[in-house]
Amino acid sequence: MHELIVHGAEWTDKIGFVYPNEFIYWSIQIVMYPYMTGLVAGAFVLSSLYHVFDQKDLKEMARFSLVFSLCLLPVAMMPLMLHLQQPLRGIEVMMTPHFTSAIAAFGIVFSTYAVIVISEIWFVYRVFFVEQSKALKGQPGLANNFKRIVYNVLTLGAYELSEEAVRQDKKAVKILAAIGIPVAGFLHGYAGFIFGSVKANALWMSPLMPVIFIMSAVVSGIALCMLTYLIIMEWQKFRAILAKGRGDASVELLRGVEMDLMTKTSRYLMMFLVAAITLEMLDLIFRGYTQMKSWDILRTVMFHEDFVKIFILQYGLGNLVPFILLLIPGLTIRRTAIALVLVLFGVFMMRWNVVIGGQAFSLSFMGYMHYDLPIIPHNLETFKEGLMGALTVVATPFVLFWGVNKLLPSLTFRKQ
Repeated sequence: MHELIVHGAEWTDKIGFVYPNEFIYWSIQIVMYPYMTGLVAGAFVLSSLYHVFDQKDLKEMARFSLVFSLCLLPVAMMPLMLHLQQPLRGIEVMMTPHFTSAIAAFGIVFSTYAVIVISEIWFVYRVFFVEQSKALKGQPGLANNFKRIVYNVLTLGAYELSEEAVRQDKKAVKILAAIGIPVAGFLHGYAGFIFGSVKANALWMSPLMPVIFIMSAVVSGIALCMLTYLIIMEWQKFRAILAKGRGDASVELLRGVEMDLMTKTSRYLMMFLVAAITLEMLDLIFRGYTQMKSWDILRTVMFHEDFVKIFILQYGLGNLVPFILLLIPGLTIRRTAIALVLVLFGVFMMRWNVVIGGQAFSLSFMGYMHYDLPIIPHNLETFKEGLMGALTVVATPFVLFWGVNKLLPSLTFRKQ
């Protein structure tokens, strides 16, 4: 007889009394799903701080984060597609959206947000499209001809470059960014709504869950944009050093631009980080104060089974340490990079503790389950639901960003 392997059996360890049909069904890909959608929303919010609220100090970061948000957008669905046993049916969410299910509503929210982001990028880059299509006219070479055709198509026939036309572009960008902020919040907030509305799970059932997800999404999106920008600028400095020597003035100029922007953006990051930590602490205190029927098992999970993951890795290493690093005067590039990596790690651990931790205790309230992340895959299932699958999801937006940046240069400051 062939042994029937249940989904989740390969990576679930059981302790105590656990029902036979209980496993960690939602694995690393369901952790990556809210994590990646949070990065999408957070990157867009960072861009909107300049376009809507006219924060001049974020002008350099606004275009960069907007393009990055576009590259992160298609990856938001990728973890779900990898997790599904029948991924070819996933397109039905986009083709037949409706509000009878939180997952089904994703089609409407995602499509609306995608239209807003693409439209905003078009208005931001319209002048650039027109200028490039004119500059490449008559240029020899197959690559230049191809790029000219692409830019001509992207102009959509709008070649007007008058002051009035440019002013209308900026007005449209501001309107789209203002509309996009609540849509981006809803895009990620509904992920928290999915968990917060599960009445059968004591850890997930909380009205604060969507708000906590939104706030931590902004934190992670800002941190990722800052870290990516930092890496790109460091690479430019390295190229300048190799090309012109260590004493070249352009290297110092790059360093000045980079550090000044990091210092300004870190202020907004700390503001949202404080808000996210406050909401999470409020939720924890509320659960402890009300002490509902499920509090005993939750207390055991949080203060015993997952104590290190929650209080050491998430709150300590992922929240408190980077906050202190960013708060200390005299911010340096190295200290900023370390703080940003820790912030991203902290938000990831928050998603991990919600998704995996919410499945850690048995419905019998007398047993626990632990998720053993598959490191080396030995079949397709352990690849998708293991470390390799998660790394594939993480790497994809950077590959997309490299390609998109060829047509939509997101860094206005470029020193050759």
